[in-house]
Amino acid sequence: MEDKLPASLLRELQERTERKLRDKEIEVIEFWQTQIARILAMKPEGVGPLQLQVKKVYEMMTTRLKVLKRGEE
Repeated sequence: MEDKLPASLLRELQERTERKLRDKEIEVIEFWQTQIARILAMKPEGVGPLQLQVKKVYEMMTTRLKVLKRGEE
């Protein structure tokens, strides 16, 4: 015997899931936008300090990806 959920419940679950994903994506983009805004606001005296800040953001992203991928296993 098949257990089927009512169509209205499926729609509601799908809408909730999509809303949650969208909210999470907004949160992530806002976080990285803030990180990049900090770099843009800098007044570096050369390329070196700017490279260090970009490297720092890159390392933050790398670390976050490792944490997320570890959760998949």
